[in-house]
Amino acid sequence: MKINNEFKTGVLVILGIGLFVFGFSYLKSNDIFVSDRTFYAVYSDVEGVVNGTPVTVNGLPVGNIQNISFFEGNSLLVKFRVENDIEFSINSIAQIYETGLIGGKALAIIPSKDKSRAAVSNDTLKSAIAPGLTDLVNKKITNLQDKIESMVMSADSVLYKINRVFDDSTRSNLRKSVSDFNLTIGELKETSSMIKTIVQSNKSSVDVTISNVSKISNDLSKISSSLNNGSLDSTLANFKKSSEDLSIILKDMNRGEGTISKLITNDSLFNNLNNASKSIDLLLEDIRLNPKRYIHFSVFGKKNKPYESK
Repeated sequence: MKINNEFKTGVLVILGIGLFVFGFSYLKSNDIFVSDRTFYAVYSDVEGVVNGTPVTVNGLPVGNIQNISFFEGNSLLVKFRVENDIEFSINSIAQIYETGLIGGKALAIIPSKDKSRAAVSNDTLKSAIAPGLTDLVNKKITNLQDKIESMVMSADSVLYKINRVFDDSTRSNLRKSVSDFNLTIGELKETSSMIKTIVQSNKSSVDVTISNVSKISNDLSKISSSLNNGSLDSTLANFKKSSEDLSIILKDMNRGEGTISKLITNDSLFNNLNNASKSIDLLLEDIRLNPKRYIHFSVFGKKNKPYESK
């Protein structure tokens, strides 16, 4: 069968159109052999993402950005496709994030764990922008800068107060105090050297003194041991018993019981002793006045005269 030129030309045109569509889709990062869905998200700033930027779910590429256009003023409408076998909720978030240190961008679908309906083609998802490494570094640097500025201001305030406190007079007094302290240190060194010399020169005496002190301590220890091992406890017990007996005697005396109490509290003994003393005084007086009545010698046996009371 002979194929005419017109058929050949038609086949070539169809193949060319197919190759053009395939190449155009390839350049736009669209896979014409994969079924997908189209979604939208609105951003105030797309952070440098462009057409063809990959769309990922948990780090796995599942599509790409197809178009970016202005929407309602300065907002930007991002159109992106996601493969049909990837399911997520309508409340999922489309978040722009950095892919590495070199500043590459990508769009991540963060699936929502709620029980809302599944997202379908042409739905508009919630948008978000994850802070990049540069933003984090700038934030840290800003906080660090604020702290450094605060520290510098505090140090400046402290130095200002120190300068106000340490005026010329105070500085002079401080220098004088330091100088006096140095002199004191020097004198202490000289005193220490003198004490060392004295100790070295009297080392034998010091040793003898220490030996004597040690001997005295040992003697005291022996005395203490003998007291502890002796009859100190029995002596204290006897003393306690004697004290108790004496207390009982004193109580009886206070109550008027016993012979001693009667001797102390009864006036009859005192009266008898007083009368006896008076009688002795009279007797002595009578002996002095009439000694012959009591003391005489009789050679011939003369009788004594009877005593006559006056």
